[in-house]
Amino acid sequence: MSRLQTVDTATKGSRIGESAIRPDGVPKVKGEFVFSNDLRHPDMIWGGTLRSPHPSARIVSINTTPALKMTGVYAVLTSEDLDGMPLYGLEHPDQPVLADGVVRFQGEPVAIVAADHPDNVRLALEAIDVEYELIEPLSDSKLAQENEAIHPDGNLFREININYGNSQEEGEITVEGTYEVGMQDQAPLGTESGMAVPSEDGGIDLFVSTQWLHADRDQVAACLNLPPEKVRLTLAGVGGAFGAREDISLHIHLCLLAMRTGKPIKMSYSRTESFHGHVHRHPAQMWYRHHAKSDGTLIRIEARLLLDGGAYASTSSAVLANATCFAAGPYRVPNVEIYGAVVRTNNPPCGAMRGFGCVQVCFAHEAQMDKLAVELGMDPVELRVKNALEPGDQIITGQTITGTAPVAEVIETCAQHSSSVGPASQQMELPGGAGRTADPKHIVRGEAIAVGFKNLMFSEGFDDFSTASCQLLDGVATITSACAEVGQGFVTLAQQIVREILGVEEVILAPASTASVGSAGSTSASRQTWMSGGAVKSACDAVRIKLLSRIAESHDLDVESLVIVDGGIASLSSEFSISLKEATSDLVEAEEVYRHVPTFPLDENGQGNAHVSFVFSAHRAVVDVDQELGLVKVVELITSQDVGRVLNPLQLQGQLEGGAAQGLGLAVMEEINVVDGRILNPSFTDYLLPTALDMPPVEIAALIEQPEPNAPFGAKGVGEPPAISSTAAIASAVRNATGLDLHRVPIRPTDIVFPERNDND
Repeated sequence: MSRLQTVDTATKGSRIGESAIRPDGVPKVKGEFVFSNDLRHPDMIWGGTLRSPHPSARIVSINTTPALKMTGVYAVLTSEDLDGMPLYGLEHPDQPVLADGVVRFQGEPVAIVAADHPDNVRLALEAIDVEYELIEPLSDSKLAQENEAIHPDGNLFREININYGNSQEEGEITVEGTYEVGMQDQAPLGTESGMAVPSEDGGIDLFVSTQWLHADRDQVAACLNLPPEKVRLTLAGVGGAFGAREDISLHIHLCLLAMRTGKPIKMSYSRTESFHGHVHRHPAQMWYRHHAKSDGTLIRIEARLLLDGGAYASTSSAVLANATCFAAGPYRVPNVEIYGAVVRTNNPPCGAMRGFGCVQVCFAHEAQMDKLAVELGMDPVELRVKNALEPGDQIITGQTITGTAPVAEVIETCAQHSSSVGPASQQMELPGGAGRTADPKHIVRGEAIAVGFKNLMFSEGFDDFSTASCQLLDGVATITSACAEVGQGFVTLAQQIVREILGVEEVILAPASTASVGSAGSTSASRQTWMSGGAVKSACDAVRIKLLSRIAESHDLDVESLVIVDGGIASLSSEFSISLKEATSDLVEAEEVYRHVPTFPLDENGQGNAHVSFVFSAHRAVVDVDQELGLVKVVELITSQDVGRVLNPLQLQGQLEGGAAQGLGLAVMEEINVVDGRILNPSFTDYLLPTALDMPPVEIAALIEQPEPNAPFGAKGVGEPPAISSTAAIASAVRNATGLDLHRVPIRPTDIVFPERNDND
C-alpha cells in the first residue's frame, strides 16, 4: 500500500512530513471562498474588451462615437488614446496593450469599455464599428521562417543547436519517427477577473489572480508610466492557473479604465473570452532518429523540434530551451545533435503550461524508446533501465548531475507494481461508458510505461530569488511572502516550516501583495517549495537566532545551550525555561532573500550549466481500446516519482493525481482546434476535459525519497512531473493495444479507426 494512504491527516499543528489540510479547503467546498470574480466595491463599474474576430488584419478605422453616446458608458479607449504606450511582455516586450494598426491573432484586444452595468458594457462593445482589411494569416509554423515577417521583431523567437559528442557516430540499430502534439489549454475553472481601484496618490491598487505579482506590477507600471511603488498588486483568490496566469491579461486594461474614469473597475472574462485571453501549451512537430548498439546501449540521438509560439513571445524562448535540453529523455546519450526552433505565427499566443516544453518531447522520446525496444526484441523496461541517468552522469548540455537522480528506481518500482484493475465487468467500465456503444468482444487491453524529467527553478542565468519575512510576537508567527498561492500548497507549507523551526502553533500567513515584501518570483517551474520555502526557512532561522541570542543575553545563559521545545525555550545546561509567548512579548522579526546556486546561459553549441536541479517521474498506463469505434478508456495509471523528501503527503497525492489528469487529457481528448488561426472550440462544450468518469485510479507505486543537496529540507518540487510522463505512457499503451504507429496526441478516434488516413495526414 502507498505510504500516502497510511498517513493520518493532521490538522492544526502539522509540521514537515505530516499531512496538513489546506486552510482554504473548507471555504472552497462550502462556496464561501472569495475568488477574484467575487470582488466587489460599492462604487465600482464594469469593464470589457473588444477583440478582433480575425487572426490577421489591418485596422482601417475605428468608430467609437456610437458607444460613447450610450447611457451608462463612462469610457471607450483605443490605441489612439494610449499616446505611445510601450509594448509589454513577460520576457520580451513585443505586444501592444491595444492593437495599433494591425491585429496578429484572433482575439487580440482592439478597444476597452467602462460602463455602469455588464449589459451596457456588452452593448457598447457591439456598438463600436471597426473596419478591417484582411490579411492572409500565417498559420503553418513550418512556413514561418521563410514567410514575410508578421511582426517588426521577425518570425523567429529563438533557435537552439545542441551538439554533444561525435556527430559521426552510427548505431547498429536505428529507429526514426515524426511526432506531433496539439495545442492544449490550461483550462482553469476560474476565468480571468480582477478589480482596479484608483488611489489619491495618483497610483492604482490592482486585485487580480496571477502567478507572479511583481512581474505583473513592473509591466503595468511601465505601460502606465508610473513608478513601481504606485502600482500595488494584491493577490485575489485564484481559481487555477497551470501557467495561464503567468502573463498579463486584463491587468493593464483594468488600470487604464480606472484611471480614466476615477472609479473602481471590475472585469471578468467569459469562458469563450478566456480561451482567447490567455496563452496555451505550444503545439510541437518533432522528428527523431535514435542510434543504438545491438545490446540496447544508446549511441546517438538526432532530433529536429519545431514549436508554434503564436503571435507574441511570452515565454516561448524558455519553453524551447526546456524542449531541447530534455529532448533525449533521462538517459545517458554520448552523442547528440538536436535543433530546436520556436516561431511566430498568427495562431493564438502560447506560453507556460505545466511541464513547460518537457511534455512535448517526452511524448516523442518515449515513443522512440518503444520503437527501439521492438527493433531490438528487448523488454522496454529493461532498455530504459539500461540507459538510465545516474548521479555523476552528464546530460546532453554537458552539465553534470550533482544531485539525486533515481531514474532506474522510478522505472523499476513503477514497472513492478502489481495492477489492481481486472477486466471490465459492466458497461460503464467499457470505452464509451454510458453511451453503451462498445462491444466487450471488441475490447483490447494495452499497457506501457514512460519516464520523463524536467528542471526545477528558473534556468540559464536568470536572477531567481524569493523574499519572505517572519515576525514573532506573543507566541504568534506572521509570515509575509508574495508567493502566489494557485493551488500548489504554499498556504500549508509556510505554516509547516514555521512550526518546524520555531515551535509555535499559531501561524498567520499575511496577504500576498507587492506593497509589503519583495518578490517571490513566479509560481511556476516547480520552484516555490524550494525557493519560497527556502525564503521562509531562512527568515525563521534568522528569527530563531535573534530570539535565542536575546534570551541568552537577558538571562546570562550560553546561547549554545538553548533549544526551542514544547512551545517554549529551555536550557540544556540549567533549569531555565520560558514560554514562547513570554519570550516574544517584544517583536522579533527578520526578512530574508533566498537564492539558489547560479546558472548560466547555453553557449552556441547548447552546452553549459543551465539548470539547478532535476526531477524524474514514471507512469505505467493500462488502457482498453475499442478499435472498431476508436474509443479509449484509461483504466489505470501507476506512478513512481522522485520527490527528494515528502513535506506534505496529502498534498503530494493531490499533485500526482491532478497532473495525471492533465496528462490524460492531452493524450486522448484535450485540444484547441485551430484552423487558419481561428479557434473552433472555445468552450467547455467542445473543448473536452477529463471528468471523474474519465479518470482511472491513480496508484502510487513509490515515492523515491533521496534528499536533494542544497534544497530546503531536501525536498524537490512535485507539481509538473505527473503531467510529463503520463501523456507518453497512455499514448504508448494505446499503441500496445492496437499495434498502430500513433504519432500524434491527442489520439483521435479517427486515428484508430482509419490509421491509413492518419498516416497520409
